[in-house]
Amino acid sequence: MALPGLTGMDHIGFTVPDLEQARTFLVDVLGCEYLYSLGPFIHDDDWMAEHLGVHPRAVMRRNSFFRCGSQAIFEVFQYEAPDQNRVPPRNSDVGGHHVALYVDDLDAAVAYLRECGVRVLGEPTASAGAHEGQRWVYFLAPWGMQFELVSYPEGKAYFRTPEAFA
Repeated sequence: MALPGLTGMDHIGFTVPDLEQARTFLVDVLGCEYLYSLGPFIHDDDWMAEHLGVHPRAVMRRNSFFRCGSQAIFEVFQYEAPDQNRVPPRNSDVGGHHVALYVDDLDAAVAYLRECGVRVLGEPTASAGAHEGQRWVYFLAPWGMQFELVSYPEGKAYFRTPEAFA
């Protein structure tokens, strides 16, 4: 079984503490294209809880859309909510996540991030097994969200010999 009509991913949404800070990072550092913004969204009933799974008195101050590369769209929210957790989850936390960005030259991208004052976690790591041929490294947005750079200009082992990893 599969989800009827599924053709791909439309966008990735995430919440930030300061939308202007996020815009600066996404546009000026990562090179995303700002598209447009919507909001605010405020409801006096239970609409926010029923439709978005957030506190009924949550206020979505604004959400902005950014294109990253040729396809990925980031929908970035700034909320205020009585029960808001302002600590980003780690990968080991339930709900933990990261956004992986592909780059052609990992070393040049890491050097650029460091020049921009971005916190890069460790040094690039070479993968093994099905991902052999790939190198990766994590970095943090100013609000603590985890991003990853990946590069496999010669391909990954899995794509050359998928039967070896079945």
